[in-house]
This record gives sequence, C-alpha cells and structure tokens, in this order.
Amino acid sequence: MDKFPKDLLGAVNKKSGKNISENSIKKIASGVSSSTMQSEAQIRQLIKQVSTMANVPVSEDTVKEIVNTVKKSGMNMNSLESLMKMMIKK
Repeated sequence: MDKFPKDLLGAVNKKSGKNISENSIKKIASGVSSSTMQSEAQIRQLIKQVSTMANVPVSEDTVKEIVNTVKKSGMNMNSLESLMKMMIKK
C-alpha cells in the first residue's frame, strides 16, 4: 500500500473522531501478509490493533462478522483497502 487513498483516510478519521496519520495505518499494514488473512487469530489481532489505534471499541459480534467475511472472501493484500472500508461501515 504505497499511497493510502485520502478519502479512506478521511473516513477513518471521521468515524474514529481522531486524527489518525497515514503513517500509522501504513505501519499496521506493513505487518500484514497474505497468511494473516487466513488465520483467525491474526485477523483478530489486526482488528484489535486497528481498534486500539482508532480508539473505537469493536464488539465480539462485529469481530466474528469481520473474521468470517475476510475468511470467506479470500481477501489478500491487494484488497486490504476493501477490508478497511468494510470495518469503517461498522
């Protein structure tokens, strides 16, 4: 993820009520690999990292829904933006 879409960054900041930097998001994204998207434990850890960074609590039901969606869709690194958009909608 070389350039984070500004509209997505704006949506993240608006939803969280916090000014999250592009670099903060890139730092988390840099630790994500294609195997991350196949491991429930790693997906949960990623959700926790994003939730903590944004200071937005995520319910267990929402975590389960995100995990199931990611695993069913076969998301890969090229669709990390799609994952973030899905999380924003919650």
